[in-house]
Amino acid sequence: FGWFIALATLGIQVGILVFFILASEANLQNDRTDIQFTWQCPRDTDVCDDKSDETPFGWICFSLLMFAFLSKDMINGSKLIYHSAKITHSFKSRIRYFVGGTCLCLITLFALYVSTVYNKAIATSNTDIIVNSVIVLFVMDVDEWIFSTL
Repeated sequence: FGWFIALATLGIQVGILVFFILASEANLQNDRTDIQFTWQCPRDTDVCDDKSDETPFGWICFSLLMFAFLSKDMINGSKLIYHSAKITHSFKSRIRYFVGGTCLCLITLFALYVSTVYNKAIATSNTDIIVNSVIVLFVMDVDEWIFSTL
């Protein structure tokens, strides 16, 4: 029963994160994408202007946020994988540790990827970068809420 809840939670997280990936695809025939175009080209001039308010500081804040919140899951996943190699545990326990640790590391890396791609596609300011990152991190906390209610 525990594995069913864990895999269902993982499925929910992946499903929600896939929405962000689909919304950030550069398909110009699809009106459902969230891509923001920041370049403006006036008709009376040959020069285009980038109206984006992003700065490197916004991406530094993004990196700090991602590291602060996702490092715990990466460390815990790595510890599970490490414990799967210990011979003192039964074979069944070692398999569970390895699968659990691998899933935790993969969903954490996927969240980092989704947040980066989504921010590159739609963020037009430093605050957009931070807000979008917090939304993805909110999705990553779903597993902790589900397990705390059990």
